[in-house]
Amino acid sequence: MPMIEFHNATGPAGSDEANTYQDAILPKVSRTFALTIPQLPPELRRAVANAYLLCRIADTIEDEPALSAEQKCSFENAFIDAVTGDIDPQNVADDIAPLLSNETLEAERDLMRQLPLVLQVTRALQPPQRASIVKCLKIMSHGMHEFQRKAGLQGLATLHDLDRYCYCVAGVVGEMLTELFVDFEPALTPHRNSMLRLAVSFGQGLQMTNILKDQWEDRTRGVCWLPQDMFARHGVKLIDLKSGKQNAGYAATMSELVGIAHAHLRQALDYTLLIPGKHAGVRRFCLWAIGMAVLTLRNLQNNLDFSAGTQIKISRKAVARTILFTRIFGKSNGALRWLFKRIARGLPLTPLTAEWSEPSLPARTWPKRSIPHIADVAWLETTKAQEVHHR
Repeated sequence: MPMIEFHNATGPAGSDEANTYQDAILPKVSRTFALTIPQLPPELRRAVANAYLLCRIADTIEDEPALSAEQKCSFENAFIDAVTGDIDPQNVADDIAPLLSNETLEAERDLMRQLPLVLQVTRALQPPQRASIVKCLKIMSHGMHEFQRKAGLQGLATLHDLDRYCYCVAGVVGEMLTELFVDFEPALTPHRNSMLRLAVSFGQGLQMTNILKDQWEDRTRGVCWLPQDMFARHGVKLIDLKSGKQNAGYAATMSELVGIAHAHLRQALDYTLLIPGKHAGVRRFCLWAIGMAVLTLRNLQNNLDFSAGTQIKISRKAVARTILFTRIFGKSNGALRWLFKRIARGLPLTPLTAEWSEPSLPARTWPKRSIPHIADVAWLETTKAQEVHHR
C-alpha cells in the first residue's frame, strides 16, 4: 500500500488545551463512545478518541441538510486535506462552520469550529496511527457521499447494497481500529488478516442495529437504509411504509434483518476473543459495544411494531449489567461465549450470504471488492506489502 504523506506532520505534541477539549467534547457527541473509549489504555485511548471525532466531523458535513451535494463533496475533500496538512484547517473550519444549520447539534457545530484544535491531537499521534485514520476517513467520506447522493425513502436496492453502505460507514472503522490494535500489540500480528475480515462484520452488526433502531427517525429526514429486495419478497414497498401501519410482511422481514445483525455480532465476538485477555480494557471496549447491540436487537425483536427509537432504547440497568458481567468474565473466552449466548437467547439467526465466507486477502473481502472507489489500486494491499509493514 502506498505511503500516505503528511505535510507539517512533525509539529509539537498535542497541547493540554487540545487534549482537554477532546476529552470534554466526546461525551457531548456520543454517549456510547464516551463510555467505551475510556476503557482503552492511554496509548490507544487518545488515538481512538481522535479518530472518532474526525469521523464525526465527516459525518456532520454529510448529514447537514443546508449543504448541497456539490458543497458536501467539496467540503469533504477540503476536510481530508486539512487532516493530512495540505491546507490550513482554520480556513476549512471558517468555511464550513457558519453554514451548519440548527439541524446539526450544537456540540457537532462546535466540533467543526474547533477542527484546528482536534488536529493538534492528530499531529501528535504516531505515523502508523495517523495513516490508519486518514485511510479510514478517505474511504468513509467518499462512500458516504456516494450513498447520500442517491438516498431516499425507497431504501437501498438490495441486501448487497446494505453491505456496501455499512462497510463505508462502519466496516472501515473496524479495519482502522484493528490496525491501531495491532500497532499497539504486535502479538496480534499473526491474527491481523483474520481480524481485518471479522472487523468488517463487526462494523456491519453494529451499523445494522442502528439502522433498524433509527429507521423511523431516518424517514423523517427523507432517507431509508433498509434493503428493498428483502421487503419486496414479503410484499412490502419501503417507499409506502408508515409507522403504526406495519403488517406481517414487515415484521417477517425485520426478524430476518435482526437475524443477520445477530450473525454479524457473533463474528464480532470471535474478533474480540482474538485479543489477549491481558488487554482487558481493549476487550471491554469491544464487548460493551457488542452487548448493547445485542440488547437493542432483543428489544427490537420483542417490539417489531415500534414507531420510534426511544421505544426500544435499552435501560440503564441493562447497560450496567452488561458492564458488570463483562468485567467479571472478561478474561475467559468460554465464559464470554456463554454470556453472549445467554444475552442473545431468543433472537433469530439468519445465515449470512455466501460472500461473507469466501476466503480472500483483507483487501479483497466482501463487500470491499464490490465498491469501485475502494478497488482502486491505491487501496489494494498485497501480501508482500503486509509482510514488509509488519516484518
